[in-house]
Amino acid sequence: MKKLYRSQTDKKIAGVCGGIAEYFNIDPTIVRVVFFILLLPGGLPGVVPYAVLWLVVPVKPN
Repeated sequence: MKKLYRSQTDKKIAGVCGGIAEYFNIDPTIVRVVFFILLLPGGLPGVVPYAVLWLVVPVKPN
């Protein structure tokens, strides 16, 4: 069973987008663009989920 982790190697801020991309086996740039698009209508639709994921999703163990 796959688990969602924050990436330690592919991160710009906290590794959330890199971890989501690894989980779904897609390019991290696509996930980052989606979060950026969610920032456009005022910020909250993108910032709140990112912050929650940052706090809830554990860092990938070595």
